[in-house]
Amino acid sequence: MTARVQNGLPVLEVQRLSKRFKVYNRTADRLFEGLFGKARHRVHVALEDVSFSLGQGEAIGVLGQNGAGKSTLLKLVSGVLMPDAGTIARRGRIAGLLELGTGFDGRLSGRENIAVNARLIGMTSAEIEERFEAIVAFSELAGFIDAPLRTYSSGMIMRLGFAVAIHADPVCFIVDEALAVGDARFQQKCLKRIREFRDSGGSILYVSHDINSVKLLCDRAILLSDGRIAFDGLPDEAAQIYYRLIAGIDDEAPHTDESTPDSYGALRTRIRNVVLSNRFGPAMRFASGEEITIELECESSQTTQLSVGILIRDRFGQDVFGTNTALLRKEAQFAAGTSVCCRFSLPLNFAPGKYTVTVALHSDDTHVHDCQHWWDAAAAFEIAGFSDEPFSGLCYVPVRFDQYPVRDFAEPTLQEP
Repeated sequence: MTARVQNGLPVLEVQRLSKRFKVYNRTADRLFEGLFGKARHRVHVALEDVSFSLGQGEAIGVLGQNGAGKSTLLKLVSGVLMPDAGTIARRGRIAGLLELGTGFDGRLSGRENIAVNARLIGMTSAEIEERFEAIVAFSELAGFIDAPLRTYSSGMIMRLGFAVAIHADPVCFIVDEALAVGDARFQQKCLKRIREFRDSGGSILYVSHDINSVKLLCDRAILLSDGRIAFDGLPDEAAQIYYRLIAGIDDEAPHTDESTPDSYGALRTRIRNVVLSNRFGPAMRFASGEEITIELECESSQTTQLSVGILIRDRFGQDVFGTNTALLRKEAQFAAGTSVCCRFSLPLNFAPGKYTVTVALHSDDTHVHDCQHWWDAAAAFEIAGFSDEPFSGLCYVPVRFDQYPVRDFAEPTLQEP
């Protein structure tokens, strides 16, 4: 097994990394430029002056909109691309799963591709032979391992690639959005193995649009915007800035309100206060299953119709439940110079624990369009104990149990949705 880095140095150090690509409108322009030496291209800056380090046992998530430079960064770190400027210091074996099919040959069998791909990421012949059966078992492709890769589905290719990479015993594991291709069960299997790798002291560089998985898996998050690092810090903070980016909020514009920290938006209509109550009045502690109200005190300087939303998160920052008036097919009207109270009533069918409530005002079913006010963790509450029958897991679902003779058992049938 490959030894972990023991000298305390980062397993990965990136200093002032830059990468540019020439973009041609037509294939003929490339030929014309080569023959006559006249530029017929434009330059796309994929990354510019990017610096960070990844410590041993640390997991860093990489967030950003499409085209922000996430995949380019991972290709540079893994050695698939060479930088135009800057340096990358790697200490130990780095393995990863980038774009589907990277390093694979469709003409070769799965067995042959394991050998080729494993050597590409630095495994020796002895290591490949020792771990071959484990790789095949994890990929669940034993019945297809001698078939040509061109006959594999995209999900099967992802399985094979992940299985090879995770069995290379790297000091750093890199994973891109390719995991999204697999089925839900195999995704859970991969994420469990990634967590085990992290817990054993491995380092992770993880790119995903799934904010929840980044919060759950990573210690830090880097937010890329237009090829530059816009933020490097805690995943929760990175997520809030990412939400601002996708909502089109300009941080340089006066879109924050000191009276409501952790909030942003155009603020022509805003939320002034959030109150949680049960049948006895305002409270911060409730029982699982108890009916509560979430009241939003709003004021507006415009006459408009907006969507009002709530989002409940657990103590890990994971989204537990969210809804808004657009999804509920309700209308929320606001008049200039007036204040109104918007109320949501719901049972707290969640497991005991601590939670936060994020609230929002926007013009569509998400806050991406015309975000008037997004207030993160505007209120907090705790669920302590059960008001009805207890359950295990994250949330309560009404269940009915029946028992009857086997002769009455009927096989389930598929129905059209």
